[in-house]
Amino acid sequence: MTAADRKLLESFERALARQELRLVYQPKVSLRDGRLTRVEALVRWDDPERGPVSPSRFVPLAEKHGLIDQLTKWGLKTTLNISAISLQRLDFPDMVERLCREMEVPTDRLVLELTEGATQQFVKLMDTLTRFRIKGIGLAIDDFGTGYSSLLQLRQLPFTELKIDRCFVVDLPSAHDSRLIVKTIIELAHGLGLVATAEGVETIEQLRLIRELGCDVVQGFLIAPPLEPGDLIGWNEDFKRRWPELLSDESLELWSDVEANALSER
Repeated sequence: MTAADRKLLESFERALARQELRLVYQPKVSLRDGRLTRVEALVRWDDPERGPVSPSRFVPLAEKHGLIDQLTKWGLKTTLNISAISLQRLDFPDMVERLCREMEVPTDRLVLELTEGATQQFVKLMDTLTRFRIKGIGLAIDDFGTGYSSLLQLRQLPFTELKIDRCFVVDLPSAHDSRLIVKTIIELAHGLGLVATAEGVETIEQLRLIRELGCDVVQGFLIAPPLEPGDLIGWNEDFKRRWPELLSDESLELWSDVEANALSER
């Protein structure tokens, strides 16, 4: 481990112990009627010395040095993407169910996201994943199309949701091959009885195309950036008014300016 990583790990361990991490929430809405269906919880760490630290830096350190279970338990008090390492514990589904009971949250309102790149490990953890489904907890395969899972593995694993990676969504208006890939993924998801969710939607053209292709749920900066908890209710009320405008041809030019402003604020 480098000296910089060691210092980062020490700072992260202190932040975790002191409850200095926080969660922001990105809305996911139905493409049928624009209704809010769920929110995705994203962990954030603002270090006093370093400023905002990307999860891509501190999560691998937590996995490697035995802090991932502590981070996962903290995150599950709301909801959070989980690590394959946590799934190695056979009692992990019981712990999640217990936390749901403590917070009086129905288990069917919780969905755990697992990245596609780790599905090789997930096949070995079938018992743990199946226990989640028995308890009513949903399982989403994240970043689909960028990892190494086979169709056989997708059929075997008890997922409930398939998330289309943003790299396919971004080229939808201009690339026929991306459109074909996304259409195929959506049809595959529906054929397997899974919900199809598109990530990274940032323009009206992308939104309309993904809707025309039959996708079920969408999230991205056009819908909303990750929000602080206190901003969700106000956003929801405002979005109910915005939704018809997003689908109206008359508002296309107006919203293109809004999209540009939203992207510049990220």
